[in-house]
Amino acid sequence: MSKKIRVVVVDDSALVRSLLSEIINRQRDMECVGTANDPLIAREMIRELNPDVITLDVEMPRMDGIDFLGRLMRLRPTPVVMISTLTEKGAEVTLRALELGAVDFVAKPRVGLANGINELANQIVDKIRVASVAHVHRGRQDLHVAGAANAPSSGGGTATPARPTPTLLGRLSTEKIIFIGASTGGTEAIKEILVRMPADSPAIVITQHMPPGFTTSFAARLNGLCQITVKEASNGERILPGHAYIAPGGRQFRIDRSGANYVAVVEDTEPVNRHKPSVEVLFKSAASVVGRNAFGIMLTGMGNDGAKAMREMKDAGSYNYVQDEASCIVFGMPREAIAHGAADEVLPLDKIAGALLARLGGTTDRLHHRI
Repeated sequence: MSKKIRVVVVDDSALVRSLLSEIINRQRDMECVGTANDPLIAREMIRELNPDVITLDVEMPRMDGIDFLGRLMRLRPTPVVMISTLTEKGAEVTLRALELGAVDFVAKPRVGLANGINELANQIVDKIRVASVAHVHRGRQDLHVAGAANAPSSGGGTATPARPTPTLLGRLSTEKIIFIGASTGGTEAIKEILVRMPADSPAIVITQHMPPGFTTSFAARLNGLCQITVKEASNGERILPGHAYIAPGGRQFRIDRSGANYVAVVEDTEPVNRHKPSVEVLFKSAASVVGRNAFGIMLTGMGNDGAKAMREMKDAGSYNYVQDEASCIVFGMPREAIAHGAADEVLPLDKIAGALLARLGGTTDRLHHRI
């Protein structure tokens, strides 16, 4: 039998530590090698036990999980699955954890904790398995803030990514739509793309695997960083240039036509490829509704969601970019897209937006020459 995944559980709740330990130890391929009730104890335990994965509570005594995570990623990068609460504050803190380098998170309920944790058992162990093979390293944060060195600093704070000068995409912006799919590691990868898009970018529609309660905060966080407007998609709204629309957690999201306009369809239908929202649903609508006016981007994530539909996009005339293995946190979804022959270009994350804008600019030039 292959080596077991060694997990350290860090949580200030004795009940949660016990539940997580039991869930982990029931798995044939993993074991809980230690538990700690605060980060200072955890720090010594991690040094001694050298675990493959850490589960980390957000709110703890003496040092909160975010401070601990930041130090851990600087000094001893280790795959981390955050244990978050289903609150607005919990969502904000979770997004900050993903920004600092956490691989993924589990949203625990505020009430009925014991039953809630046990109901999440399959999700928890699946995310631990994914984290155990994730690419986590000291330089990961640099990947997500490419261009930050060129941005003005506000006196000691973290510099925000440099924003590109708007282009004049003009008429092209109303014809083209950019489709993005992502899962594990995707929140930061999506940010890397969106902060580089000019204010007059074609419309961008996004499916990121994320549960209900987190996508509103995710969209708001991106909206504060980008030149384009970023929002959670609403059923029936018109899809406009200069905007990015994120699939709401727990809903399926696709594009349809209403007369001359593209509109968002957000509906409470069944999971596809076990996901809701599913990249497959969004990308299928790209193939059937948008065709050659679509651009596809497949980013980091585990599994194969969206790979078949991305090939359908390509067959319908889209031009597709796939993130390369070296820059992915998890190479599953991009690997599957490549295997299905869906990729026109396979690029590092920090090259995708530039390649897309260059292609859009070239298309614009040809369009203007014809007019």
